[in-house]
Amino acid sequence: MEITFAGKRAVVTGAGKGIGRATALALAQSGAEVTAITRTQADLDSLLIECAYIRAVCVDLGDWEATEAALKDLGPVDLLVNNAACAPLAPFLEVTPDQFDKAFSVNVKGALHVAQIVARGMKSRGTGGSIVNISSQGSQRALKDHTVYCATKAALDMLTKVMALELGPYQIRVNAVNPTVVMTDMSIANWCDPEKVRTMKSRIPMGKFAEVEDVVNSVLFLLSEKSAMANGVTLPVDGGFLAC
Repeated sequence: MEITFAGKRAVVTGAGKGIGRATALALAQSGAEVTAITRTQADLDSLLIECAYIRAVCVDLGDWEATEAALKDLGPVDLLVNNAACAPLAPFLEVTPDQFDKAFSVNVKGALHVAQIVARGMKSRGTGGSIVNISSQGSQRALKDHTVYCATKAALDMLTKVMALELGPYQIRVNAVNPTVVMTDMSIANWCDPEKVRTMKSRIPMGKFAEVEDVVNSVLFLLSEKSAMANGVTLPVDGGFLAC
């Protein structure tokens, strides 16, 4: 099944590393005009070396005013991938206000804000569009030491559904992808304990973690017209973890 995004304009947040970076590159390789957003200039610089025709925007999405300023000239957008996230881990009794506020500011408020900016343009042009939010299996299952992360991803799932409800009449589809563990730079520090890894893999029927490409392929499908009637979906990419 060939998917092309020729003539489409795409925005990917958290595009400096991991899933976001791979998604931005895949979209560009599929013909889209891509704007990559991340808060680390060095990551954007290396991304532009890899793909010089990606447009780069450096901003911390946790800063509402800075995001407004950075994206005010974004222009027309057809596709949005809300991938930016942070994952502060701590036992429930040790969660701090700063951890809570930072995670919700980036993982939920940042996604909402960028989607508002993009969807307003989609609505005014009347051309529809597709938005994919990168959620997690942690939105639907409790994971030890992931109190705040799980809470933000549960919020993101419901944000996805409400967006799908309210934006659907304008032919703007909104879906989420919910991966199991993917060993990106962010995940490596959180999944370095062999016993923790063994326990998690034992709960996945396929007995393995997802690869970045597994997630990217699902994102591309949901962005594309191949999924034209998918709206409000939370799609597990988890080897069966959520089914059991």
